[in-house]
Amino acid sequence: MAEFGKMLVVFGLGAAVLGALLWGLSIAAPGLRLGRLPGDIVYEQGGAKVFIPITTMLLASVVLSLVLWLVSVVRR
Repeated sequence: MAEFGKMLVVFGLGAAVLGALLWGLSIAAPGLRLGRLPGDIVYEQGGAKVFIPITTMLLASVVLSLVLWLVSVVRR
């Protein structure tokens, strides 16, 4: 159970660091808008808005896959 707790703390800290980096990047480069890439679907009608970030999800998946692959290569 202690290992699971450590893992949660590490993932939480990693998410916080990633969030801080993205936040800092948005301040440093306001023209770069991750989440509004070409291919993301925005549907507005009346007072409702539906946003489906297909391209952003694909990009995040590729980046996360590369990071996890690099981690697995380094751990060998």
